[in-house]
Amino acid sequence: MDRPVTTLFMLMSVDGKISTGASDTLDVDRDFPVIPGLREGLHQYYEIEQTTDLWSFNTGRVQEKMGVNEKPEPAKTPVSFVLLDNHHLTENGVRYFCARSREFVLITTNHDHPAFGVKADNLHIIYQETLCLAEALHILKTEYGCERLTVQSGGTVNGLFLREKLLDHADIVVAPVLIGGKDTATLIDGSSLMNTGELGKLGVLKLTSCTVLEDSYIRLRYDILRSDPGDTQ
Repeated sequence: MDRPVTTLFMLMSVDGKISTGASDTLDVDRDFPVIPGLREGLHQYYEIEQTTDLWSFNTGRVQEKMGVNEKPEPAKTPVSFVLLDNHHLTENGVRYFCARSREFVLITTNHDHPAFGVKADNLHIIYQETLCLAEALHILKTEYGCERLTVQSGGTVNGLFLREKLLDHADIVVAPVLIGGKDTATLIDGSSLMNTGELGKLGVLKLTSCTVLEDSYIRLRYDILRSDPGDTQ
């Protein structure tokens, strides 16, 4: 394989939502800890997160919501971070990840991104005229030694990974809550399939484990198969 082995790792509601609402002021990391029935078992998700790959993929939009543009520089971790971002990270946000990461790789199509003005030995920029995730993943493996990558981005980018057949596994922690709302972000967002000719873009799953956690949380682990609408087996 000429790219890292990828695992989609997310916390979602029973109805597949990865946010508590359609506004950026609403977020599971911010809201679940104060909701009775959810806060009690939430620690399990973060404990599992600590066991994921040492390369982590996310987006600038998600990290902006997490407040990295205003945070002081953190302590170094053994994790290498990959962020897809065009305009959400400020220079402070870039420096935050340089301080936090073993290696920090930014993927961008913005030639004026603040990262170009930051000097750090562990900062690497993959600049593309047009976004190509497959090419970016190839570079991550061949130039930076990324063999396994955990994907924790938003629903739209998760959808790009899925439609471009760049996901190998899914590791989902399901919280005991129904959120609803057609505009609330889901595990996989982006353009809907419109005809049967697009069914090859589906991600058919093979369950590898199902673990009942405490406080009504569940962990589901899958291999992601390559769907073929012409395969009758």
